[in-house]
Amino acid sequence: MFANPLAPEWLEAPAEANSLASTVWSRNAARSESGELTIAGVSASELVASFGTPLYVVDEADAVARATEIKGAFDTEFARIGSSVKVYYAGKAFLCTEVARWMTAVGLNIDVASAGEMAVALAAGVDASRLGFHGNNKSLSEIDRAVRAGIGPIVIDSVVEIGRVAEAAARHGRTQRVRLRINSGVHASTHEYLATAREDQKFGVPLTEAEAIVAQIRSHSSLEFVGIHSHIGSQIFDTAGFAEAARRLLELHARLSVAAPVPELNLGGGFGIAYTSADQALPVAELAASLANIVEAECARLEIPVPVIAIEPGRSIIGPSTTTLYTAGTIKDVLVDGEAVRKYVSVDGGMSDNLRTALYAADYSARLANRVSDAAPELVRIAGKHCEAGDIVVRAEYLPGDVEPGDIVAVPATGAYGWAMSNNYNYLARPPVVAVRDGKARIIVRGETENDLLSRDAGITPSGDSE
Repeated sequence: MFANPLAPEWLEAPAEANSLASTVWSRNAARSESGELTIAGVSASELVASFGTPLYVVDEADAVARATEIKGAFDTEFARIGSSVKVYYAGKAFLCTEVARWMTAVGLNIDVASAGEMAVALAAGVDASRLGFHGNNKSLSEIDRAVRAGIGPIVIDSVVEIGRVAEAAARHGRTQRVRLRINSGVHASTHEYLATAREDQKFGVPLTEAEAIVAQIRSHSSLEFVGIHSHIGSQIFDTAGFAEAARRLLELHARLSVAAPVPELNLGGGFGIAYTSADQALPVAELAASLANIVEAECARLEIPVPVIAIEPGRSIIGPSTTTLYTAGTIKDVLVDGEAVRKYVSVDGGMSDNLRTALYAADYSARLANRVSDAAPELVRIAGKHCEAGDIVVRAEYLPGDVEPGDIVAVPATGAYGWAMSNNYNYLARPPVVAVRDGKARIIVRGETENDLLSRDAGITPSGDSE
């Protein structure tokens, strides 16, 4: 197969462009006998006919299975070394009331990073004690609301938050459990914007100042210090960064334990997933075993008991479960440098429903969803409809060369930070989210309408009102 010279090195030219890579697509995605994409038994054309495009489609059984597998694997591996694990689903990846219920039903807690995320979890009926609260700039009202609700651990992100949380806890007659976020200085191998433990950034406190800051926390009778927290980044494919972070954190943990017990250690999340067939994500069992071995070895070296470990997976649970469906519109061949052609396939969404490509230069896969084709694969770039040259959904992929207007284009692995980062640029309404399971589909997040957008415009006189 001739490879287009415009294709990136990692993208192999396929013999055909219809197959669904099992590492990339949700587990219940398949081709029907007619060649149409189905997800959990519901065809792409059925979904589009019922809900339109763009459309986020969550494979519910797949999301629940991934959450169950992560909890089971970490429970098993840390029980092996004499400890236990608290798994927090990172709500920032994608949160709605249904997802909150799925996660807590299989034993996960939920990590929230704003009053809005907390409100969603509470509206889902999640006990506030099962929520962890993050954020580098929690407002006084957010802190007060969280403490009043009886929230679980609050992650202290700066010195100024100590007094704020302590005052709120005293005001509500509570002893508030807190963790301290440490900037470990470990540089994870990921995109610069996703590496969250570098020294020059907004999260956490320096490792060198941690002991003095913990002493301040312990000086408040309304606070209970339960452990330190670290998050080294996102979309990480190996455990080397976690190993170094665990070494540094456990050394600090050991020193802090001299003055008083420190029951927990939160290693954060950031476990990578496959967005393309070139990505090689660690199997969950291997990841859990590796992190357990790292913690066990470091605790043995330091001669300390293994603490309770907390982790915060989000992307690795919800990311692979979701596919976004689009309708193809304008299609044009563009001659690049006078020698190679890139086919631009423009769809009816874009950076308003998937900002990651523009923000992180993220790569995605794509397939025709309404049919298969024996046409020769051609290099395509799937573009959005926004007034930005950088409005790209999929930077490089091979699709059948006969792709045409009206085709349904499916982009997998869009569950994490797709809907969560969606926006109304160019006044596009945010798409609905549909859950599919056992041949049935239901809306779990209603799509916006133009009336929803106009309802916020204070210059519009509501219908029926007099001048």
